[in-house]
Amino acid sequence: MAERYDRAVTIYSPDGHLLQVEYAQEAVRRGSTVLGLRTNNAIVLGVEKRSVSDLQEERMVRKICMLDDHVVMTFSGLTADARILVSRAQMESQSHRLNFEKPVTVEYITRFIAQLKQNYTQSNGRRPFGLSCLVGGFNEDGTPHLFQTEPSGIYYEWRANSTGRSGQPVRDYMEKHSDEILASADEPTAIKHIVRTLVSVSSLTHNQMDVAVLKYKQPLRMIDHKVLADLVRTVRSELEAEAEASRRPRVS
Repeated sequence: MAERYDRAVTIYSPDGHLLQVEYAQEAVRRGSTVLGLRTNNAIVLGVEKRSVSDLQEERMVRKICMLDDHVVMTFSGLTADARILVSRAQMESQSHRLNFEKPVTVEYITRFIAQLKQNYTQSNGRRPFGLSCLVGGFNEDGTPHLFQTEPSGIYYEWRANSTGRSGQPVRDYMEKHSDEILASADEPTAIKHIVRTLVSVSSLTHNQMDVAVLKYKQPLRMIDHKVLADLVRTVRSELEAEAEASRRPRVS
């Protein structure tokens, strides 16, 4: 039955669905896990990194991109689609700076990305962008913001969120530990929470993740893999200790 309604993005199914948009969302669910955390003075992003061949240049495999000096984006889904979207967003950021002599706000560039995605759900001969984006950064007054956009063109602001293959389990884990995660007042604590979430839910090693930090009026900083390796060891030790403690019989 669905085959009759998924031949064009502009055709609704009888139950009110745009099947091509739902297929794009499925592409996101099959993509790498990415998550973001907004603290009082930083945006921390963590991404699942696919294994890279020994013959391949690792610098070409990046899922964290700068849209402007103060805005960073990561994504889950089709990397080829992301390349086009990043390029368009970078051009819009520079155009806004040239025309208005001030940088874009985080919500403005997020709304631009969402509008571009939505346009591709209303035109024949085109397909929706198969990616979900986390956009984080700072406004001129230093206020941090973190947004997410979906293939349908909707966007929301979050304090912490995740998308991709393990997006829902990661979100459930972050909600379960929301009190301690959202209370992250300093950068090291926020980074550790990102690493702990990736290790707890996806069992990633330090070679399978990238973590980046953006602070107000500072360049994007990728966390060194030696630091990540130490954090992963610390987190695994803590998890093992917690598991051992939970197995001990309680003395009444």
